[in-house]
Amino acid sequence: MKPKFYDTAEKQEKAVLVGIITPHETEEQEREYLEELEFLVETAGGATVKTFTQKMQRPERATFVGTGKLEEIKNYVAAEEIDMVVFDDELTPSQMRNIETELQVKILDRSNLILDIFAGRAQTAQAKAQVELAQLQYLLPRLTRLWTHLERQKGGIGMRGPGESQIETDRRLILNKISLLKEKLKHIDRQNETQRKNRVALVRVALVGYTNVGKSTIMNMLSKSEVFAENKLFATLDTTVRKVVIENLPFLLSDTVGFIRKLPHHLIECFKSTLDEVREADILIHVVDISHPNFEDQIHIVTETLKDLGAIDKKIITVFNKIDAYHPTAINLEEPEKTTTLQEFEQSWMARNNSPAIFISALNKENLDEFRKLLYDQVKAIHTERYPYDQLLY
Repeated sequence: MKPKFYDTAEKQEKAVLVGIITPHETEEQEREYLEELEFLVETAGGATVKTFTQKMQRPERATFVGTGKLEEIKNYVAAEEIDMVVFDDELTPSQMRNIETELQVKILDRSNLILDIFAGRAQTAQAKAQVELAQLQYLLPRLTRLWTHLERQKGGIGMRGPGESQIETDRRLILNKISLLKEKLKHIDRQNETQRKNRVALVRVALVGYTNVGKSTIMNMLSKSEVFAENKLFATLDTTVRKVVIENLPFLLSDTVGFIRKLPHHLIECFKSTLDEVREADILIHVVDISHPNFEDQIHIVTETLKDLGAIDKKIITVFNKIDAYHPTAINLEEPEKTTTLQEFEQSWMARNNSPAIFISALNKENLDEFRKLLYDQVKAIHTERYPYDQLLY
């Protein structure tokens, strides 16, 4: 008898992406948002098959997109056997319920997708607790749709289902779990605070930036350590701190979670404690992927996030990474239509901004000596000001 072989490989889920173009957004911007959403789907292990967009004044209250567009998506999903439909904005519980009823496939929004990626990437107890807390806060208002099979189908004796009481039980359990997680995170925060107090003698430097710009690669390069790095969004969730010595000068370098546009507010709140390393750093290294066509938008998003964290007044070194992948392009200068080379942009950036900047390729190890020298000078300035009689540097 011939042996039977079964394919045990996990099937890659096929996804369709949906976004709307509002009056304050251009088609180009929405295309960029959907490209980022596609990268998120890929990071989560899915494959994007098609994208749908619709121009609207505002999202439809009941179904996010119009009924005609929803019908078009429904026909495509059925014909192509799509596994899930991912929306670029956060859906309300009623929108998710209505869309799911209409399309009969798994429905995710941007927040749900990011939470799923975070759940898969969390390694430490703190990160796991933070992600679980954010997931429960996201789930709480959406409980109703999980218990539709227990709703009353019709009236009469013996037909009173336990659906509503089950939802109330679940809500109470989730609220209790949220309370326990918050207590657990407070305890972890106190431990982290004690650790940070022990490090106060050394100058502290933190890497910040948009997700997937090369922060972990730079961390590995400077600290000669093996921090996990790959070309996917949110490769780093857990803040890593390493002692680095350049010439004779020691300092602490930390790698933090990357920022992204439309980051779920649950996650921002839950990860604020992780970003204490940013708030308490002496110097911030703002890493920018200069090869990305919209790196200036990413700079703006990171700057706004730093303002929210109360860390914008710190000394900031801007590191433009991935110059090996940079292509001359039109950049928002005095003449936007003019093609700008890397050298021209470098000169214009230096003229527009007083903060120190360096252009490097962490992958190809270009301009690393200049970067180390710049970092050494900035750390030394703070060290000599803090410890004027320290003989370590002389």
